[in-house]
Amino acid sequence: MSQQPIDWSTARAPSLDEFAAMAQAAFAALPQPFRGMAAEVRMRVADFPDEDLLEELGLEDPFELTGVYQGRDLAHRSVLDVAPLPAEVVLFRRPILDEWAENGQASLGELIAHVLIHEIGHHFGLSDSDIEMAEDS
Repeated sequence: MSQQPIDWSTARAPSLDEFAAMAQAAFAALPQPFRGMAAEVRMRVADFPDEDLLEELGLEDPFELTGVYQGRDLAHRSVLDVAPLPAEVVLFRRPILDEWAENGQASLGELIAHVLIHEIGHHFGLSDSDIEMAEDS
């Protein structure tokens, strides 16, 4: 059974709203215990990280950052904390699209889910190396 080739001549990149809808669908597909513990995390999509964030992270190329978790993670919270800023995951549409186009091994939806799960891992207090070890196992 052969698959019909995709007509890419009329294809277009998803808008910020369409990208956000894909991220929301990825979040909704997570198992309930995980999703429930991350329910307070706000999610948004931007085309690129801003210059201040790039400088803070020591990055020069905005395509190097596909997402970021901002906020105090669960492992470092205390009842003595002054009302912390809300936790937020920001997905960067253009770097994710670029990675998807270069990689070709995963669908765009799978890549969005991967970046989202990675950033939510930081909400639970996991480091990049902790998340990479979990992904490898």
